[in-house]
Amino acid sequence: MVVLLIGGAGYIGSHAARTLMRLGHTPIVYDNLSTGHSCLARGFELVKGNILDQSTLFPLAQRADAIMHFAAHAYVGESVTNPRKYFRNNVEGGLSLLNTAVDAGVKKIIFSSTCAVYGEPSSVPIAESTARDPVNPYGVSKLFFEHALEAYDRAYGLRFACLRYFNAAGGDESGEIGELHEPETHLIPSALQAVTGARPELELYGTDYPTPDGTCIRDYIHVTDLAEAHVLALKHLANGGSSVALNLGTGSGSSVKEVLDAVEKVTGRPVPKRIAPRRAGDPPALVADPTRAQNLLQWKATRSLNEIVRTAWQWMQSVAPSTLGQ
Repeated sequence: MVVLLIGGAGYIGSHAARTLMRLGHTPIVYDNLSTGHSCLARGFELVKGNILDQSTLFPLAQRADAIMHFAAHAYVGESVTNPRKYFRNNVEGGLSLLNTAVDAGVKKIIFSSTCAVYGEPSSVPIAESTARDPVNPYGVSKLFFEHALEAYDRAYGLRFACLRYFNAAGGDESGEIGELHEPETHLIPSALQAVTGARPELELYGTDYPTPDGTCIRDYIHVTDLAEAHVLALKHLANGGSSVALNLGTGSGSSVKEVLDAVEKVTGRPVPKRIAPRRAGDPPALVADPTRAQNLLQWKATRSLNEIVRTAWQWMQSVAPSTLGQ
């Protein structure tokens, strides 16, 4: 299949492109390169453009059998201080993409959603039946697009898979692509940067949570496991499967301290860190219940926390400083 990846030069999109190609599909990468990087799309057809530019997108959509949509702004804190930016891209841009897809005759779309649509769940692990009640503009924008997909499915037959990520991490086994954000806010690359001295000591936000070691617990999933789920979701739709929303995670969480232990084990170096106050809105634990994805797609996250850290470290060691500008 020819698959159009919107935001395909970003972290998760670039890994999905590689997985699609490895399994015999033809990816087309579409990205405005505001947060994506051309170096992550090397070897693929790359078209630079904005999600709102229907004139550029339409002929590409006409060539595609399906769309994967990764092009969202995704910093929770920024969404609170600048919601206009988030609703412009994630909502207006998303609707423009849906209209282009319908007009071009595309009938299958895979959406990069998030566990942020659940807000602060009353219990974990989190199943898809959990109420969707986001607590920040980022989560609201993602939930809006989920509702839009549901409406477009009913009205136009545009079938979808909403894949709700938990904490994606790691890099491609080749070491050629990996996580490349500016600024970097995710725990594992931030800890690795602290190890190398590329950033100041890591701030450990709270050690008094009601968890076994007092630090937050999150469900870390290897980005390649995540990419493989996208391809299996596409196969599900291509085989006539109905629209679906799925949680993608391992089903077990790791605490911040456990992550830092893994970083120190893989690198052989201590992580410089200091204790900081809790951040407002950080739940003690967020862990997926991936049972539905396992049953429907015959998919399971198989790569361990140590493998996540190892591939992230391999990527970080290979990145040239100039890469950030590409």
